Amino acid sequence: MTTSLKETVGRYGVWSLELRSEDPARRGELAEAAAELEELGYGAVWLGGNTTVDHATPLIEATRRIAVGTSIQSVWQQDAATTAAGYLTAEAARPGRFVLGLGVSHGPLVQGYRRPYTAMVGYLDELDRAGVPADRRVLAALGPKMLELSGDRAAGAIPYLVTPEHTAQAREVLGEEPLLAPEFKVVLESDPARARETARAYLAPYLALPNYTDNFLRLGFTESDVADGGSDHLIDAVFAWGDETRIRERIAAFHEAGADHVALQVVTANPGDTLPRKEWRTLASLLA
Repeated sequence: MTTSLKETVGRYGVWSLELRSEDPARRGELAEAAAELEELGYGAVWLGGNTTVDHATPLIEATRRIAVGTSIQSVWQQDAATTAAGYLTAEAARPGRFVLGLGVSHGPLVQGYRRPYTAMVGYLDELDRAGVPADRRVLAALGPKMLELSGDRAAGAIPYLVTPEHTAQAREVLGEEPLLAPEFKVVLESDPARARETARAYLAPYLALPNYTDNFLRLGFTESDVADGGSDHLIDAVFAWGDETRIRERIAAFHEAGADHVALQVVTANPGDTLPRKEWRTLASLLA
């Protein structure tokens, strides 16, 4: 009996830039961390940034059941034929463990960026022809058209930098069957000033990307909310911070709005290559 993607990823996963590395010397450290995340009960690891199956493979090999997905692989980064070959190799070696998360990235980051929706449709057409099944790929969708495509041509959507209100709207567009797995940022800090300072420093670069700011405006935020690193109102909407009860309630709000799975990104005051393993343990304990 085939396990559905919803069953595979479970209710919670970890979204991480730190688990993605080009340095072979870090392979053991990353593998050990992935194995611990599996033991802590997380259902999926989502590798942030422009990732491919090559970044996921070492983590898949180091674990027994946890899903490992790209969040995301840009369609501009690698041609569909190479992506399909990588997927099929990973699937043959460890069936059902790799999830291909695709996105169209952002105009300011891609030379020759054009007609992103059309580019995604064409990419999916090529994956179909190469034998990559729709039920093992997901799309980083924010707007209605890409959300519809996520339900029609993929297993569902993995929206990034969103709110429970967006999740409720996305569920309406997708219907009940497709996977809806939003990413959500967590700052394990109860002091409001320190928590917001950490969050604002991390959010600021994203506010230079129109895909995100346009989505916030569609959700009812104002131009002043997305200026100067983000208003307190915006920060409090897209980050969970506070005591354990408040953080647990903020995460639960996504499930109540229709999410099947929440990909939790720990944000610290000093982000970088250091793995936030202590914070992942703390987060797992409050979700248990």
